Amino acid sequence: MLAGLQNVTFEFGARAILEDATWHIQPNEHIGLIGYNGTGKSTLLKLLVGEFQPSAGTVERSRTTTIGYLHQDLLSFDTSDSILVVAMSAFEKIFQLEKEIENLGKEIEKEHLANPNSPSSGGGRGEALLHQYTDKLHEMEVLDGYNIEHKTKEVLQGLGFVPADLERPFHEFSGGWRMRVLLAKMILQKPDLLLLDEPTNHLDLPSIEWLERYLQNYDGSVVIVSHDKFFLDRMVNKIVELYQQTLHFYLGNYSFYEKEKQQRIELQQRAYENQQDYIRQQERFIERFKAKASKAAQAQSVMKKLDKLDRIENAELERPSLRINFRIDKTPGKILVTLKHVSKSFGDINIVKNSSAEIDRGDKIALIGANGKGKSTLLRMVAGTESFSGERIWGHNVDESFYAQHQLEALNANNTVLEEMQLCGSQKNDLELRTLLGCFLFSGEDVDKRIRILSGGEKARLALAKTIVSKANFLLLDEPTNHLDMHSCELLIEALNKYEGSYILVSHDRYFISKTANKIWEIDNLEIKEFKGSYTEWVEWKERKAAAEKNAGDGSFKKNEKKDKQKKQTNNAVPEITNGQNENASAAANISVNTPINKEAKKELQKQQRLFQQTEERVNELKKKVAELESKLSAPETYSDKNKFIQAEADYQRASNELARANEQYEQLFEKIMELEKGI
Repeated sequence: MLAGLQNVTFEFGARAILEDATWHIQPNEHIGLIGYNGTGKSTLLKLLVGEFQPSAGTVERSRTTTIGYLHQDLLSFDTSDSILVVAMSAFEKIFQLEKEIENLGKEIEKEHLANPNSPSSGGGRGEALLHQYTDKLHEMEVLDGYNIEHKTKEVLQGLGFVPADLERPFHEFSGGWRMRVLLAKMILQKPDLLLLDEPTNHLDLPSIEWLERYLQNYDGSVVIVSHDKFFLDRMVNKIVELYQQTLHFYLGNYSFYEKEKQQRIELQQRAYENQQDYIRQQERFIERFKAKASKAAQAQSVMKKLDKLDRIENAELERPSLRINFRIDKTPGKILVTLKHVSKSFGDINIVKNSSAEIDRGDKIALIGANGKGKSTLLRMVAGTESFSGERIWGHNVDESFYAQHQLEALNANNTVLEEMQLCGSQKNDLELRTLLGCFLFSGEDVDKRIRILSGGEKARLALAKTIVSKANFLLLDEPTNHLDMHSCELLIEALNKYEGSYILVSHDRYFISKTANKIWEIDNLEIKEFKGSYTEWVEWKERKAAAEKNAGDGSFKKNEKKDKQKKQTNNAVPEITNGQNENASAAANISVNTPINKEAKKELQKQQRLFQQTEERVNELKKKVAELESKLSAPETYSDKNKFIQAEADYQRASNELARANEQYEQLFEKIMELEKGI
């Protein structure tokens, strides 16, 4: 075990974060730590590194375990050193070793000058120094100490820095880029346990993909707090959920967790409902016979039994139930915005040059690309808040609303959260506004906080709430999910999918983009390139393009694409299959007309389906039997005979156990059938 918690309870004042939690982190585990905002995920990481001490229980760490912890508080670090020097400070041990080698070299030289005719093999101090020197050189070789600058540059460039950036002072960079430097340093340190708190918040898509590739081959253990579902699906093989002050464990990635949690909830809810029925039956018996002399003792016995009963909790989730609804006041014309021959540059840095584009009614555009390509700049150009050369033509009846991080300053610092919402012209009453704010994690007394005391994340969520409550028919959204938890992201996705207006958004959250966009804009070679289709289709298209160019050389992609289209038209029933197609495409897309059917697998599938049907019938029979025995247990005559009561209770317990085993077998068979169907 590298680190962990043993029966830990932790409280902030009267508020419990953890209660009697046990969690052991083993070597080579990749863990996703999840939970709603405010439940205490970051607090849990601080417990693991010793920044907080538990109220009860122990935090365990191996003496030899090294821990790297990436978190937002690191942004307070500042220096005038170059980012290359800051990142290379990860190799403290190697630098110390270099000094020792240098000092030993000087000592050997002194010894040689003092005894020029003495051979090095002649024993004494000179020989001892040479042995030490050789050992240190070997240690340097083992640590790969001669390649540290190359490795550092490789990691920094993987995280989005260009070679010209490497000698620039650290303090010249913005917070997001500083965090990348500190992430690079942590990666280069290669700790046994890496704790990453929202690592993708400051990364663009290429950098996220690079980090994924790196972490997939990381030798140590990793604990990741993130709201990026795609990232968690690729990175982790275990989910730890912090929910209701308890840690819940799931052996799989995030998609597995979602399915498994739903199944657990359904099972718990059924058990809860069955127990409630049983309790009501027993309570009716008690109420009926507690005053009757001949039955009072039995009623008292049943009452004691109920008092000792281990109560099952209601499985209803504690989370916001709000469904965000956008409303629009007026319908715009067919074309919302036209950009004609637009150009934009910052000094020698060009963003776009002589490029044109158009946004039509119904467009839901994701503007994607690497950081520094000008996504936010282009968004401001569309909004009309950024100067540029060229022409921007606004359409008829367009009513826009722009959400951007830098616009947080437009909030009135003296207003409360609720007052700010009241002033945005939504015509909603206070109750409706409080409900909406609850979805954006402002609950109870939070709505009465003054904006001046809010954190940056809270201000961002308030600005997003104001954008959503407006009646605009065209939304411009710059990184709208950065300060939302997964559930709030899902609610926003649902709202945007129902939204009757149009929007253009910038986001690095691939799951969010894949669920919201019907067009992709990319700034490529100083031009706005448009792809008509979803993010998943765009990724597949890019992969096909890259594979075609790799296999056949430049200029071959268009020919291959034309052939693909002809192939589709010739046989629409056969899905297109190309090298490099996205692994997450549907199973149907991987079926070729020439692929033989696996007869053995099909035979096994039929066998499992028969067993599944038999088990389903068995479950239904046992449910009826349990219900009958519950009825028998609640009958007054059962309690008149002690032997009859003992037998009835034993029968009920036996049937309940059989039902639990049958339900477990039922679920296992269902999962096996799903796996077999994928393979056929």
